[in-house]
Amino acid sequence: MSGSIAGLQSTVAGSNSSPRLSADLGTFLKLLTTQLQNQDPTKPMDTEQLTQQLTLFATVEQQIQGNQTLSQLLALQQAGQLANSAAMVGRRVTVESDTLPLQGGQAEIVLPAAGRATRATVEIRDAAGSAILRQPVTLGPQPTRWPWDGLDGRGNQRPDGSYRVVLTGEAEGGATVALTPAVTGTVTGAARVDGNLMLRFGTATIGFDKVRELPNAH
Repeated sequence: MSGSIAGLQSTVAGSNSSPRLSADLGTFLKLLTTQLQNQDPTKPMDTEQLTQQLTLFATVEQQIQGNQTLSQLLALQQAGQLANSAAMVGRRVTVESDTLPLQGGQAEIVLPAAGRATRATVEIRDAAGSAILRQPVTLGPQPTRWPWDGLDGRGNQRPDGSYRVVLTGEAEGGATVALTPAVTGTVTGAARVDGNLMLRFGTATIGFDKVRELPNAH
């Protein structure tokens, strides 16, 4: 019966643990019954080993049931978040992300307040990763909003879609400082992707956990 225990210990993780446990338990009980029926009266079964095996099955079964309950609670929570996100559709939301949604020919980047860096360079890249616009900016004492009208460095209007913004700060003396950008866009929908709640800004998709500011509804 030691083989049954070894097989059981490898089944705790994974979505099919419960069916596997039931099969292992059924096999274990069948083996136990057969062994009891055919045991040598002069060499009875080790009751301590039997107790340990039964306890192990009970412990693992409780753990799997607990995991299933947590998964159900998580699914309900995510479903609730998805339902609540419906109220955000059509509203402008600020998220901490380098994904820049261009919607209706307009986009907005939120620049951080000046700190170690007092100046920065805004670089916007297309889906292929090519830089289409670079512009130096001065950082103020408070976070400021920097609008983009969709024009690239050559004055060509770029189509609506998902772009990437790279924000590089410059400290006194010319040292480079990494800055985390934030962007503002209009939520057009929401979806669950791989268990995560995602907000849609046109073709751009950004995680709900990146939300930093939600203006009051008018």
